[in-house]
Amino acid sequence: MRIRTLLAALLLIICCHGVSWSQTDAAQLYNTARSFMHSGDYANAILVLNRAVKLSPENAEYRKQLAFAYYLNNNLPQAEKVIKDVLNSDAVDVQTYQIEGNIIKARGDLKGAEKNYRRGLKKFPASGDLYNELGQIYSDQRQYTDALKAWTTGIKVEPRLPSNYYNAAKTYYYSKDKVWTVLYGEIFIDLERYTKRTTEMKNILLAAYKDLFNSGLVASAAVPDGQDQDQSASPDFRQSFLRALSKGAATITSRGITPETLVMLRTRFVLDWSSFYKLLYPFSLFDYQQQLLKEGLFEAYNQWVFGPATNLAAYKSWVTQHQDVMNRLIQYLNSHPLVPPEGQFYQEGKVTFEPQALPQ
Repeated sequence: MRIRTLLAALLLIICCHGVSWSQTDAAQLYNTARSFMHSGDYANAILVLNRAVKLSPENAEYRKQLAFAYYLNNNLPQAEKVIKDVLNSDAVDVQTYQIEGNIIKARGDLKGAEKNYRRGLKKFPASGDLYNELGQIYSDQRQYTDALKAWTTGIKVEPRLPSNYYNAAKTYYYSKDKVWTVLYGEIFIDLERYTKRTTEMKNILLAAYKDLFNSGLVASAAVPDGQDQDQSASPDFRQSFLRALSKGAATITSRGITPETLVMLRTRFVLDWSSFYKLLYPFSLFDYQQQLLKEGLFEAYNQWVFGPATNLAAYKSWVTQHQDVMNRLIQYLNSHPLVPPEGQFYQEGKVTFEPQALPQ
């Protein structure tokens, strides 16, 4: 009798378990699988995602994540098999090509990954993500000029994506000309404000400003004495930036490049840019700086950008002494983020890169 009762109970459990599985919403399974993936439990994520795919085979998102889970679990053949079904379907999207590229790269086939991203760009020519991935492939092959071309094109087609700015700024730092490091690096910091990459870029940005003035590029761009700035030959965007930056630079930088001298230097720059070049070369970063100046937040902003890289202890002390204005700055950055529009890309023509030392 006891055995019969136990068997009945077991049968009930099995039946109920089967019913619960059949009635489980595939979306709930998907969310469970994502939790497993975030915790690094890829084997369980694969088990659950396979079930979600069976319940909702038409859902390409489940199949993409299943392929990604196989990839993370180092089962490349199975990952390839799953993602191919999506690649050959109408559901293919940018992320599909990214997952396929990861799988191909994991096999060590960089040329194959390059072809994959190029196929993706034919279908999605305005994808900054795919240009970023393509640039990474070129960089892995030490083809830095081609990498920069990919990243700057990514900036042009999708100007609100941070990663292309990050990679372009870092790579340009190894060239003789730090102009694009200064510009792309600061835009990146404003787009991605609280990551390890932000801290890294703040250090690069400060070093780039120092190198920019030491190189003589700023001094050589200054308008000769006696010549009106608005009557001189019309420079391109890059030369205009250097020319505006040169105003009072010799006197200010003689005290070194610090957050305090950069505030003075960049305040003069903003005023000069808005007077002479803003209409010719509208640029959201400089408009952002001008608005921060109007809000009385430009000093705090420059401390936030350059202070940690200059002297962390001194920066923390400054924040403690100026807590109110720093709180206002953070609130402003959160409520009025930099939003680069399309059409403000001025790095036309061939991308040049003459490395002093190759990126590590």
